[in-house]
Amino acid sequence: MAKAKRRQYAPEYRRDAARLVIDSGRSLRDVSQELGINHETLRAWVLAERAQEEARKVAEDEPLSFNERFELEQLRRKNAELEKDVEFLKKAAAFFAKDKNR
Repeated sequence: MAKAKRRQYAPEYRRDAARLVIDSGRSLRDVSQELGINHETLRAWVLAERAQEEARKVAEDEPLSFNERFELEQLRRKNAELEKDVEFLKKAAAFFAKDKNR
């Protein structure tokens, strides 16, 4: 049985296919079916493109966008809430453990 030859895609094609997913907001499966590419292959290209995009932002010291700042603030608030919950649960566990030993 002969082995199927793997298709080779040009870097520009990979980048353009990934950008189609990222910029259009369409699903990986929709774009992969339209282009005739395995969706897992396209997923790898999208992840690589997003990583390169983040690396460019860091290298250029690009400031956060309004949406990124908003999301960061929401995440910081949620993190603070969760930290308070953890502290409360630690105190409650200690209280009940002490009460159980009586």
